[in-house]
Amino acid sequence: MRSDSGFKGNKQSLPSKPCAACGRPMTWRKRWARNWEEVKYCSDACRKAARGSGG
Repeated sequence: MRSDSGFKGNKQSLPSKPCAACGRPMTWRKRWARNWEEVKYCSDACRKAARGSGG
């Protein structure tokens, strides 16, 4: 485990929100730190499915 991150392993305190396509809960990821407000889909598959249905 990397020691340079501030994360101590408490995943309960991370924010989450539902996927716009499938409704599954998405937990915050460091990768999404800069654009968490814009994240709508939990995966590429959900993103593609939503675009294919006219979204």
